[in-house]
Amino acid sequence: MPGVFVPPGGRLDHADLRPSGYTETMPAQPPGIDRATSLKLKAFARCALRETFEETGLLIGEGMTEDVRFRMPRSATTTPWRSYLRAGRHPAFDRMYLLARAITPTASPIRFHTRFFLCNGDAATQVGTGDGEIEAVDWIAWREWEALPMAEVTQLVLTLARDLRIALAQGGTRPVERLLWRGDRRVSCKPLGRA
Repeated sequence: MPGVFVPPGGRLDHADLRPSGYTETMPAQPPGIDRATSLKLKAFARCALRETFEETGLLIGEGMTEDVRFRMPRSATTTPWRSYLRAGRHPAFDRMYLLARAITPTASPIRFHTRFFLCNGDAATQVGTGDGEIEAVDWIAWREWEALPMAEVTQLVLTLARDLRIALAQGGTRPVERLLWRGDRRVSCKPLGRA
């Protein structure tokens, strides 16, 4: 999506289905996660952390408190997990909240079926420049993003992120949302139920 602001992301790779070697304890998730997402939640979280690293050069995680070298899978040579190890960071599985699942219909010429996560960026460490897929990487203040050029799905997800961030700060939560489109028209934005 050239010329618009997007979060980092991409396709779930086969390697994302295997454990990273780190403790992958995630926080209690908001209600409304569908079964298909729940079954692969940690794989989606691995994918989000990997794509963020690949596209932006950012590692999201705290200083390491465990020795993971002997649990590191062989697949880790092609994932960011060795970069986390070299930087002495533990991937932020414990900060990742599922926010939304967005699905375009099969008739749409441009398809996506995406899960979005919210993660506190205070633990971000810049260790590279990314793979060049994203034209520029920047932190945008909450009050400024609404004026930026972006797809409707990005606007919706950022609104959900802001609402969940506020709810979490107040000790609450919000349901995971399912966003559906037909062609270029959104037809649903509702909490996920069992699917």
